[in-house]
Amino acid sequence: MSDTNGPRALIERIRVWLVVFVVCLVLSGVTAFPLVTELRFLDASLDGWAAPLAEILPGLAEWIDRVRGGVETADEQAPYLLYGTDWLAFAHLVIAVAFYGAYRDPVRNIWVVEFGMIACVGIIPLALISGPVRGIPFWWSVIDMSFGVIGILPLLHVRRMIKRLEAATAAEPAPA
Repeated sequence: MSDTNGPRALIERIRVWLVVFVVCLVLSGVTAFPLVTELRFLDASLDGWAAPLAEILPGLAEWIDRVRGGVETADEQAPYLLYGTDWLAFAHLVIAVAFYGAYRDPVRNIWVVEFGMIACVGIIPLALISGPVRGIPFWWSVIDMSFGVIGILPLLHVRRMIKRLEAATAAEPAPA
């Protein structure tokens, strides 16, 4: 009979949560590369199959249309501006790679999880400060802030499990 709360089980659960978090981080990063295509698709969807959503949330449809137009203009007239979103995508991928350390040795590399938690918290002041400066509607800043709130939840859970693992392994006698 296996111990569902023992160190091996904790390591497995930590790793599953880290893999889920990293997959989400990678997906959110790689979606920044095809931004023009995604916005065209989203805008067309709000005029097509997602029109009922556009009717319920006309501000969302107007905002997506405005952003699509701006990004298309930037792509046509100043494509180098979109290079910034390429770097955003790259940053997501680099941060995701850092979580390999926590996957490999959670106790020793708990700092990676704590770093991720700090980054999640940092999303909130960034959105609250930069959003108004850049003319972003407040409700969109709330959506951006939700990524920090949603992101920190699994990391808090992982950190708690790592602390339990640390306590459990500290209590184990060293092999002879």
